[in-house]
Amino acid sequence: MTSLRPLAFLSLLLTSLSLLAQTPATDTTSRNAPAASDTLPVPADESANALLEGLADANETPSLLPQKMIFTQRAFWGPKGLLRVTNMAPLSSAGRAKELKIRRTMLVAHQIGGFVTLAGFVAQGLLGAKLYNAKGQEYADTKIWHERMASYINVSYGTTLALSLTAPPPVVGAKRGLSWIRVHKYLAVVHLAGMVATNVLAQKIQTDSSLKPVHRAAAYTTFGAYAASIVALTF
Repeated sequence: MTSLRPLAFLSLLLTSLSLLAQTPATDTTSRNAPAASDTLPVPADESANALLEGLADANETPSLLPQKMIFTQRAFWGPKGLLRVTNMAPLSSAGRAKELKIRRTMLVAHQIGGFVTLAGFVAQGLLGAKLYNAKGQEYADTKIWHERMASYINVSYGTTLALSLTAPPPVVGAKRGLSWIRVHKYLAVVHLAGMVATNVLAQKIQTDSSLKPVHRAAAYTTFGAYAASIVALTF
């Protein structure tokens, strides 16, 4: 029996060691380590960029000029226009306020010039009708007045047109869609083309009388478009 005890003790020791070897080791580092996503710091660049974007939005100022301007307005009043480059009208908030007053004055003068020119068109139409039927001395006298009235209309028309084309731009550009102001501008293209055609034909009929009906049609078309453009401004 005594010889069996060392063997039993040795067998029990080996069994205990085998059980200890099969038991998984506990990972204390993984249990105690915090989650990586909970401890990552916010990058300094991202926070700085967000702050700068907020400051840019707060300090952003509206544009002093509309994005769309006619070519004459851009030539004089644009960011690199003649009056800006020569420092005669520096672009500033106070300067724009004065420009809007100048614009109003010029457009009022443009409207007055429109009515004055329209009266000249009416007088020229009456003289033209009389000229077509006049003979002898009456024809010579009527032709002189007709030519004088033509010079008057050209000066009045050109001045009225220049007031519109060179006025300072508005605060905002024209709205999209059809409006009476847009109709007025479309008709302006028609009567401008008619004015050019009427003056060219007036010179040609001196040597080719067959163009008189064409000259009369161009004159009446110009008058009709001009009168309609003035009526459009009343709406």
